Amino acid sequence: MREDARDAALRVDEQRLWQRHAEMAKIGAIPGNGVNRAALSKEDIVARKLLLSWAAKRNFTIGVDAIGNLFIRRAGTDADAAPIMTGSHMDTQPRGGRFDGIYGVLAGFEALEAMDEAGIKTRRPIEVVAWTNEEGGRFAPCTMGSMVFTGARPLADVLDVTDNEGVILKDALAQTLAATPEAKQREFKSPAAGYIEVHIEQGPLLENAQKTIGVVTGIQGLRWFNIEVSGKTDHAGTTPLALRKDAVRDSIAIINALTELTHDPADVTRFTVGRMLVTPNSPNSVASHVLFSVDIRHPDPQTIAKLGAAVEPLARKAAKFCEVKVTPTLHDDPCVFNADVAGEIETATRELDLPYMRLSSGASHDANYMSRVCPTAMIFVPCEKGVSHNEAENATPGDLAAGARVLTAALIQLANK
Repeated sequence: MREDARDAALRVDEQRLWQRHAEMAKIGAIPGNGVNRAALSKEDIVARKLLLSWAAKRNFTIGVDAIGNLFIRRAGTDADAAPIMTGSHMDTQPRGGRFDGIYGVLAGFEALEAMDEAGIKTRRPIEVVAWTNEEGGRFAPCTMGSMVFTGARPLADVLDVTDNEGVILKDALAQTLAATPEAKQREFKSPAAGYIEVHIEQGPLLENAQKTIGVVTGIQGLRWFNIEVSGKTDHAGTTPLALRKDAVRDSIAIINALTELTHDPADVTRFTVGRMLVTPNSPNSVASHVLFSVDIRHPDPQTIAKLGAAVEPLARKAAKFCEVKVTPTLHDDPCVFNADVAGEIETATRELDLPYMRLSSGASHDANYMSRVCPTAMIFVPCEKGVSHNEAENATPGDLAAGARVLTAALIQLANK
């Protein structure tokens, strides 16, 4: 590691980074030390404005694109060079924690501040990006900001998506964009020379192995679907079971069939139904309509393709009384990260004398889409007991700072290539 990279890495301020997490955690705070900061919500706007206020004090350049992704740029000596990027997301799950996503944004910003304080100049600019709607908890699908930025899906495809209250994404997006008029307009698919995302692991492997840093080699594939089951509302006390078109009953049959499909003795496959909307949602009525989500994940390309292809025919076969509509909402194949970028992360980790291991990510991240347009890898740090998407999510100040130090050194090395 060059001395300037080491100097900047050691200037990462553990207390400042921790304090900024605390400030962000107040925005959308819920009981149990959790955070509910939905994408494109009023809380999201407040968090964005806070981040941009810190950037303005450093005279960093601020940009935004048409899906609301925020970009904070520290200039390089070569103004024409494509930047090295880092970042993550600011939105949370409805009962989320204080570190998922926001850590990657704040660690990236801390890296820029450490470089400033060390007087470091890099050839390439370095940018921190806060991606819009990574979680997909309010507007599906997830990783929407990076998906649209990289051209994997056009903006027009997602503008009419609605949340559970009927709010249309394009309206919430317009309000969010209007709240930060100081940000310059940024185009989609703008060049990037590399991308590193730092994140809490959201699993127990690092903690169990007593490692501080995870050098992430890739992300498993996933398939998301919305399944709608349409039947007929009847009186719960008077309508014979044989005459019912009960949408809940058929939904349960479909879920049981999918549970059998995804049964895996090795416990590698992941299957989740995380969202279910029932109409009319009354204890005294037979349900006429159910909408539920399906999330299936696996690291092997052939296995995830086979499982994904089986969902619709199996759902139709399992439903005995109602009509079924299956809509795919997200299709991500497994990705393998760039060996050179992962190598820079590993080198920085060794030279900072931090215990580490290589591992793959079970969760999806914006890095998945960035890996399709530029050399990409990720850094993980431990989270207590592997808990995430939960108010109890926790990480230590020391581990957060260690990840930011590795990130700082790796960014400098990449930006000077």
